[in-house]
Amino acid sequence: MTPLVELQDISVRFEIGAGGLFGRARRTLAAAERVCLAVGEGETLALVGESGSGKSTLGNVVAGLQAPSAGSLRFRGRLLDAATWREARRAIQIVFQDPFGALDPRMPVSEIIVEPLRIQGSFSAAERAARAAALVEQVGLPKDALNRYPHEFSGGQRQRIAIARALSPRPALIVADEPLSALDVSIQSQVLNLMKELQERNGLAYLFISHDLAVVHHLVDRVAVLYLGRLVEVATREALFAHPQHPYTRALLDSVPRIGRRRPRGRTIGGEMPSPLAPPPGCVFHPRCPKAQARCRAEVPALDETGPGQRAACHFPG
Repeated sequence: MTPLVELQDISVRFEIGAGGLFGRARRTLAAAERVCLAVGEGETLALVGESGSGKSTLGNVVAGLQAPSAGSLRFRGRLLDAATWREARRAIQIVFQDPFGALDPRMPVSEIIVEPLRIQGSFSAAERAARAAALVEQVGLPKDALNRYPHEFSGGQRQRIAIARALSPRPALIVADEPLSALDVSIQSQVLNLMKELQERNGLAYLFISHDLAVVHHLVDRVAVLYLGRLVEVATREALFAHPQHPYTRALLDSVPRIGRRRPRGRTIGGEMPSPLAPPPGCVFHPRCPKAQARCRAEVPALDETGPGQRAACHFPG
């Protein structure tokens, strides 16, 4: 089956400008390096990793907000370029981490929700009004929300408005970039349940970006683990949580607090993530890996199959 969205050898690099008294040479920051990933129709794929791992960068690439430095992106089998992005932008929407910062405080909710339709210019005012009223109901907001402004709502309600806006052009995929991290824990489960209901109702696919494996466990079909811009493991939810193959994945899982369980010794992640300006040779995780050997310091591991529905970039998986 043709994937909905497919990333093929995507790399994103930023040139860091020269500076200082003697004009230091420009350096390259590798935010993502040769990432191959696909999201299927109606699937939820989680992209997880520590801060600085490149999750949001890849999300922006999928949403068309960041051009890759190398590689290609396909939507329903079609190569995306300057000519084909217009159609894809209607089908791929994004929900950001901070709902208040993502909403124009000068616009009423009714205009915020249908802004994508107004930009497209192919809908009448009556059609836009009807769509806004239907979406407010879908996301669980009162009807009078349409005439109010973002500052009049709580954080959870503002995120519902942002989700309604993303749904406005009837997308096939929503990139959800840490959509729960700015919300109270008591509200997070409500928004998660809403996203699952909307997925079933609208046949949506999600690229769900998060650092919280406890959250993604209840929502996703597959998980992709990023470290320093590299994919280190991709697996079905069941396989990854039952049998993580990469030491970094195992350390992330062991860092999730669970009632009545002690944290396993020797599995927490030591040290700090290296700078993406100077990634380590070989396996980029080797400076923090308790299993690292000479081969890890010299040879980049391939993302190979380690079991049904599971791939890991590790010389010594399992």
